[in-house]
Amino acid sequence: MSLPSQTVLPELSADYSVSADQVASYQQQGHVALRGVASPEEVAAYRPILAEAVARYKTETRPLAERDTYGKAFLQVTNLWERDEAVRRFVMARRFAKIAADLMGVEGVRLYHDQALFKEPGGGRTPWHQDQYYWPMDTPHTITLWMPLVDVSVEMGVMSFASGSQRHGYLGKFKISDESDQVFQQLIAERGLSLDCHDGLAAGDATFHSGWTLHNADGNSTGVMREVMTIIYLADGAHILEPDHQNREEDLKRWFPGLRPGDLAASPLNPLLYKRAG
Repeated sequence: MSLPSQTVLPELSADYSVSADQVASYQQQGHVALRGVASPEEVAAYRPILAEAVARYKTETRPLAERDTYGKAFLQVTNLWERDEAVRRFVMARRFAKIAADLMGVEGVRLYHDQALFKEPGGGRTPWHQDQYYWPMDTPHTITLWMPLVDVSVEMGVMSFASGSQRHGYLGKFKISDESDQVFQQLIAERGLSLDCHDGLAAGDATFHSGWTLHNADGNSTGVMREVMTIIYLADGAHILEPDHQNREEDLKRWFPGLRPGDLAASPLNPLLYKRAG
């Protein structure tokens, strides 16, 4: 989207204060909810831009009844920042990147990619899974910002997390599927992991979760689209792993173009979004 010259979007650069308790909670539980990460005015400015970009670039046109479990979970549009100047301002926001660095306790973060995840009215549940199953990186320091652009109730499909599951690391080669749902439900029960749901999120609130944290979301039983934008960050200085399955091979080609295992995870698609002074 090319913005008219008179359009001024919020910069999203001002610091957001993350408390020591919030950092400790994230590092212990693998997830945390932060309120008011973007103000109502900021969300009002960016929401139409993000929603328009999703409508323009989405490729899923099948009715829900004709899709598999993954397809029913959400409309997914990835790396919108590459195609839309206004979306780029949102994805590259210094404020969000600094929060990611603060929670992980790292000096700097790079972009991995963005994803719009719009769960349609009547959309299905998102199975239990680990995000980092897909990502060929040698670091535990990966994190996803999950920000609703509208007020989200439990009935619309907020996420649930298996607290502390990130400490168990890589739990198997399971892509998001009915199989991952079954396997991880059983594992959660066997290991006695507690489940937490950050309900009642307002537009501009955000959850942050580790790449290894098990999570899921129920279906959307309302008549309102659950509009969510996500941004995935990795710690600056991470390296690329040798892919151990096809999904990681595909991620390597798509998100780290021209790079090989052992290289720094820093292609032109992975700009440095925040670095501490000095």
